[in-house]
Amino acid sequence: MTKELKQEYTLRITQANKTQLITILYEMVLLYVDEAQEALDAGQKMEYKSAIRKIRGCIDELTASLNLDYELAHNLLQLYLYISRELVKASTHYERENLEHVRLIIGELHKAYQAIEDQDTSGPVMGNTQSVYAGLTYGRNTLTENIADSVANRGFCV
Repeated sequence: MTKELKQEYTLRITQANKTQLITILYEMVLLYVDEAQEALDAGQKMEYKSAIRKIRGCIDELTASLNLDYELAHNLLQLYLYISRELVKASTHYERENLEHVRLIIGELHKAYQAIEDQDTSGPVMGNTQSVYAGLTYGRNTLTENIADSVANRGFCV
């Protein structure tokens, strides 16, 4: 993941509600699957394993955030466990097929969560974050981000 993408995801995460956070995690999984496949094609085993670890980290976060009081959460848990098994196989056998299974499942879940994002009217999960305004200023085709109300007490409130 490039530095610019990390910054973009960081900004999106600070402003996201619960549903949007799940969508962002799904997007990150898909991005890491692409990285793993590129590394596999290039024969870079260390980068491949690193991408698999990042995918597993996202899946672990998704699994830990499930509220098992609901039936749907049990179904999602089964999918996440299946994905974890596919990632173990992909990590040991270096086969694209297992990564394709992960891409297919996460891709469908991503579409579903994107469809319901608008229905979640709750506010951002993180509070007390800085406001960032972006726009074209003082340069030809240069994007400049400005931070408003910078205070010493910022970030996630506990």
